[in-house]
Amino acid sequence: MSAAHSSKPLRPTHVVTCFLVRDDGQLLIVQRSQKVGSYHEHWAGISGFVEPNVTPDEQAFVEIGEETSLQRDQVRMLKRGAIVEHLDEELDRHFYVHPFLFSVLAPEDIKTDWEAVAMRWINPDELTNYETVPKLQEAYHSAIHGENVGQ
Repeated sequence: MSAAHSSKPLRPTHVVTCFLVRDDGQLLIVQRSQKVGSYHEHWAGISGFVEPNVTPDEQAFVEIGEETSLQRDQVRMLKRGAIVEHLDEELDRHFYVHPFLFSVLAPEDIKTDWEAVAMRWINPDELTNYETVPKLQEAYHSAIHGENVGQ
């Protein structure tokens, strides 16, 4: 069997990653639980699969609502980053990460759900000190350098 034959394309998988920041510039990261599908115990932004017939922008608000219990009026979308790609042979997925930067207006109201076992506010340059999901650093840079979103 030729090599070209055995390597079928990976499943395209669109996900959103939302970077939530407070007024003081601190960034929210959450530690993924054992109950999520992949990257257990790795640190991440607020993230999830983009559902069929839902725009990444819309999905970003849905994930924030589910995973932090923050409502739409408690966050503000600031920027939309360029897609960051990640190939994961083990999971048979070609991830297309849609990064977003959000300002959190009510950080004290955050209540994480079952997807996270811990949350932390960190200085963004401390991201490298954490074992994160793949390409989190790149996604963060994409988000902060992304296009401004008028809301």
